[in-house]
Amino acid sequence: MPLSTWRHKDGENSKKTDEMHEIGLSENSPFKELAKKYDVTEAQFLLKWAVQNNYAVLPKSINIERVKQNFELNFFSDQLINEKREKGSCLLEFPGKLKCNYFDDKKKELVINNKRLAITQKRYNKTYHYPISKSPFLNILYKDKLLEIVQSGELELTDQIIKLVYFGDNEITIFFDKKNLDLKGWKIKDQYNNNINFSLNIVAKNDVFKKGTFKVPEIN
Repeated sequence: MPLSTWRHKDGENSKKTDEMHEIGLSENSPFKELAKKYDVTEAQFLLKWAVQNNYAVLPKSINIERVKQNFELNFFSDQLINEKREKGSCLLEFPGKLKCNYFDDKKKELVINNKRLAITQKRYNKTYHYPISKSPFLNILYKDKLLEIVQSGELELTDQIIKLVYFGDNEITIFFDKKNLDLKGWKIKDQYNNNINFSLNIVAKNDVFKKGTFKVPEIN
């Protein structure tokens, strides 16, 4: 059963027949119905299915929006701010969405969405908002900025890690796995002059997140 958007434009060659094209366009197409049910695109639904069934997924696109769709991560985080360590479980979706639940006594939760940043201490039922414009996450969660760092940064190689150092307003170091180019973490100094080391251990890629996952809680 074909995707409705798969090679449907003039000049895009494929073995997709006219009949297959019509089925894909139908509102009753199984892919359309499943995508609607889970509030994702057809392509995102199939990527999720492929990853869960251990198929190698190689999404290729020259369209920046589709590139962004292919970058969702589910991972464990280990953050060191000066000498204070915080560990948690995080979800990341480009562009600009991050949610982390930390394993601490305060049951801290961090949510970033649409350049809004909120930190909730669930133990005390308190939520605070902060400007993301001064947050180091601004440089990581937006592909345009990340691309600038990749293009302009100085490259260093070790046996297992690719280290990319960027000298902008603040020095930023981003780490990638040398073998599969997975994002491994970053090191940066924030607006309060804190040294932040953030490392991650990816659990799943191209995860499909439920609608509302990255909803920013109101201040209370």
